[in-house]
Amino acid sequence: MVKIEAIAVDVDGTITDGKRRLCHSSMDALRKVEDAGIPVIIVTGNISHFTYAITTMIGTTGGMVCENGGAIYKPGYNDNRMIVLGDINKGKAAYELLLDKFGDEIPLRITEDDDARLSEITVYKLFDAAPVKEALKDMDVAVYDSGFAIHLTDPDVDKGSSLRKLCELSDLDIDNVMGIGDGENDIEFLKEVGVKIAVANAEDELKEFADYVCEKPYGDGVEEAIEKFVFNDE
Repeated sequence: MVKIEAIAVDVDGTITDGKRRLCHSSMDALRKVEDAGIPVIIVTGNISHFTYAITTMIGTTGGMVCENGGAIYKPGYNDNRMIVLGDINKGKAAYELLLDKFGDEIPLRITEDDDARLSEITVYKLFDAAPVKEALKDMDVAVYDSGFAIHLTDPDVDKGSSLRKLCELSDLDIDNVMGIGDGENDIEFLKEVGVKIAVANAEDELKEFADYVCEKPYGDGVEEAIEKFVFNDE
């Protein structure tokens, strides 16, 4: 069995429920992990300010991968500033094309936190993502559907490549990291880690290559996986 030296976990739909409310079970489980000396890395499509608030309130110490890999943060490194890896201009160009192509046909409503984003553009998930992906297929942009928002991201970065970089900065072997996620934007980072976990509510594509699919959804699944792989003495 892999010796787990860190846990990388998604936020929306993984440590939260379907309404984006933090699950008590996941918070308790992640704090238990931290108390055992195992750092937790938050890996999310959310902005850095939001993510930092989560790390503070839960008490995680492993750093952050934000905006689907567009920015990373390691406590105390880089003068304690975010490291921006993605080019936001690619997302802006894609958004302008969508406005020209669809007009009022698709409700392209920018998320309230978009002004704070460093590397991508996001719009609320008020429509099917398929026509957007089709319209942008020839552009230099990645389109992620988190279930809550549509992310227009620099394709040169993703959660996986940026998590690997953060692990290198932290002297962590990514093969000894357990990753937990639920959505299509978690595929890249789960493929990078040594132990791949999908909560029960995860996308089918994620479940197909996961080492373990939880019986329970959302935060209860996170707790289940941690108890099974970190604190099970059998």
